[in-house]
Amino acid sequence: MANNLFDFGMVGLGVMGRNLLLNMADHGFKAIGFDKDETKGKLLESSATPGTTVKGVSTLAEMIRALQPPRKLMMLVPAGKPVDDVIRDLLPLLQKGDIIIDGGNSHYTDTLKRIDYLKDTGIHFMGVGVSGGEHGARTGPSIMPGGDAEAYKNVAPVLEAVAAKASGSACVAYMGKNAAGHYVKMVHNGIEYAIMQLISEVYDLLKNGLGLNNDELHKVFKTWNEGEQQSFLIEITRDIFLQKDDKTNNRLVDMILDKAGAKGTGKWTSQDAMDLGIPIGVIDTAVSLRSLSACKDERTQAAALYKTVVHPIEVPKEIFIQQAGDALFFATIICYAQGLSLLHKASSELQMEISLPEVVRIWRGGCIIRSVLLETFYKAYTLSPELPNLLLNAEVAQLLQKKLLHTRTVILHATQAGYPIAGLMSALSYFEGYRTGKLPTNLIQAQRDYFGAHTYQRIDMQGTFHTEWQAH
Repeated sequence: MANNLFDFGMVGLGVMGRNLLLNMADHGFKAIGFDKDETKGKLLESSATPGTTVKGVSTLAEMIRALQPPRKLMMLVPAGKPVDDVIRDLLPLLQKGDIIIDGGNSHYTDTLKRIDYLKDTGIHFMGVGVSGGEHGARTGPSIMPGGDAEAYKNVAPVLEAVAAKASGSACVAYMGKNAAGHYVKMVHNGIEYAIMQLISEVYDLLKNGLGLNNDELHKVFKTWNEGEQQSFLIEITRDIFLQKDDKTNNRLVDMILDKAGAKGTGKWTSQDAMDLGIPIGVIDTAVSLRSLSACKDERTQAAALYKTVVHPIEVPKEIFIQQAGDALFFATIICYAQGLSLLHKASSELQMEISLPEVVRIWRGGCIIRSVLLETFYKAYTLSPELPNLLLNAEVAQLLQKKLLHTRTVILHATQAGYPIAGLMSALSYFEGYRTGKLPTNLIQAQRDYFGAHTYQRIDMQGTFHTEWQAH
């Protein structure tokens, strides 16, 4: 009987759930899935590779009966109430020792609540981040599991088989205790927001500042992707410029409205960083500018009111393209440094025991922010696993210093010509502030003590002090 049972179940057969289950089947696991929409179950079966064992069912009970104990199943449903609803429906059907995995983009605080809710049931629960989009789910994503370490041992063979491979190792590892898996995925997405914002700013400078057409833009990003900036986001940007619109004779990118959507993970990253007191300004800026992009009607009115004009960037094309590439490279390093510094702080503050070397290792393949830069970061964290910030690594510092002059130059030209480059400016400002031994915040602390008796510390003696400030 056991030989006829399935190895892994999936609740939710949208694109991600279906593709991940098909990936498991391709690696020899018997895969079964449930979705309320029966057509999705049929699509799952029809999409399976010949010779694999894949089944779609129309009830949760049927799926649970067909799974080999201890049952291993993943939910890939929208975050929030749908996850709680599925857990509620599953509990009467499961036995002690069974494993429920939330593979969606749940907020880590919700994951903590679910861990607490299930702790006395004997049912194992894990929050697992999955990155790579629909293509990655089918061919090899980066997988970030956290929480129940005993449960991870049971599901590790499946996850290791289906994960992307980089430098000979699977891009999956136990991220840490409690909600570590979803926390790492949240920060991953925050970094993703920031890098996308930077790329869009550089695109604006090249297209409108230099006047490059889409073919020229394709060539620039193709060249960048063949060098030190090789990454998934640069790669897909290269391809976007050649995509034709099926409704007009134009390139599709030129027909897309300049309003960016968001699903919340970037905002969560910013909010939690503020709670923990970790500066991640480029990520914060990226989140804010997506909100600004949504104000399309107001921006149109403001453009008319201020008679907005952006000017050409009067620099030879090949020179400015080199400078812009260096600025993008510089700022991209800052994005990673900010996100990983947040993980360092959260690991201790939230008692998750996140291994930064493992985080960087599994981000090298499969995920949206994969980049050759991660090899350098992996070496840095292998050398110093408790490094609080990548900017303190000598090799990273050398990379940044090589690009600093061109970063300043690009920002200077862009601001003089009237282009909005808040991401690039934020990256440079963070770098300048982080490497400054003495900031002007002594004045802020004096102001706080003046109007609110908030006290201050001194540079010449220990202790906390307050002054009765005099008006002059």
